[in-house]
Amino acid sequence: MASLTDIRKPVEKEMAEFESFFNSSFKSEVPLLKIILNYIFRRKGKQMRPLLVFLSAKLNGEITESAYVAATLIELLHTASLVHDDVVDDARERRGALSVNALWNSKIAVLVGDYMLATGLLVSIEKNCYDMLEIVSEAVKSMAKGELLQLQKARKLNIKEEDYFKIIRSKTAALLSACTACGAISVTKDNDIVQLMKELGENIGIAFQIRDDILDYERNGLTGKAPGNDIKERKITLPLIYVLEKTSWSERKHILSIVGKKRKSRHETNEVIKFVEENGGIDYAVIKMNQYRDRALAIIDTYPESEIKNSMKEFIYYTTSRSS
Repeated sequence: MASLTDIRKPVEKEMAEFESFFNSSFKSEVPLLKIILNYIFRRKGKQMRPLLVFLSAKLNGEITESAYVAATLIELLHTASLVHDDVVDDARERRGALSVNALWNSKIAVLVGDYMLATGLLVSIEKNCYDMLEIVSEAVKSMAKGELLQLQKARKLNIKEEDYFKIIRSKTAALLSACTACGAISVTKDNDIVQLMKELGENIGIAFQIRDDILDYERNGLTGKAPGNDIKERKITLPLIYVLEKTSWSERKHILSIVGKKRKSRHETNEVIKFVEENGGIDYAVIKMNQYRDRALAIIDTYPESEIKNSMKEFIYYTTSRSS
């Protein structure tokens, strides 16, 4: 499997220039806001979403300033959603460090998230990129609906496989679909290409989220969070959904009684993980993940051979093979 460093080589120059473009978007006179933004962006993560924007753009044309606007808009939306998610989940940590709401408070975290989202919208307006603004606005709407559906289902612990895919299509897939669509629309106005890239991003996003959910059941210590974190947060994902739908009523009741507890012991969490492992939940999730990976690869295979095509394919493989 290629590393992200290898994958980004065809757009290495653009990714480096993106850093400057992105940082120039923030000119706040509020000292507290400066401190918090600096804290957030110092831990910038893998920057997979801006990378996907540039790969999608270069796959379909020559990169222009619009691609930098798209990458900035997407990265701001993604970061704002993480800050807001930590408030919703009452999460104390993000990427191995204290979350904004843990260091300051929930009110400040919500306002900072709003500020980042508004900044992204303004950048696109200033650069007259209204078409990508429409794409991202649809993604924000979809993500909010997906989050509400997930909260509703988590409260009742009655999520089905159909619900699961509806949620991840609305959340993770909507954002990655916006990445590829915005990348494409920054270099071409051909609606067929934009729609094809949108479909590509959706398949990558679904595969990405399934891999994320599988990682929560893997005890390899590489994910940056303890296994069973979703279980602790009462999140029922595909590996668990599959085994619950094929088990006995009494066993299902027992497992759901553990998941439904607000406080669970490590032993109880491990019991659920073992139940999923022994009943084929992870194997089933891998099969479903690979189906969406292969759909994404099939779209890429419609393009002629090139360095950028190879990087996009490696990006897809990385999405479904990563250990964190």
